[in-house]
Amino acid sequence: MIRNFRKYHRLLALIVFLPLFLTGLTGMGYVILDEWLNIDNVGNLLMSVHTGRFLKLDKIYPVLNGLGLLVMLGTGISMTGLFRPRRQS
Repeated sequence: MIRNFRKYHRLLALIVFLPLFLTGLTGMGYVILDEWLNIDNVGNLLMSVHTGRFLKLDKIYPVLNGLGLLVMLGTGISMTGLFRPRRQS
């Protein structure tokens, strides 16, 4: 069963890496540029990438990002063995 989780985790990691990376990078970039450095003219570009608006996916992009992250967390936690019964010695 753990091998299946590893296989799914590895496959899904290839799929969700770029969207999650872009979301995190543009979210941090927006805060740094807009709030810390007071640069206002890049906010629209960063937010369009952050929300998926640049691909016309702004309605479903956050949902897919969230689902991908939850599945990655679930498969990753299941592989750690935290929820396996402990062996009696």
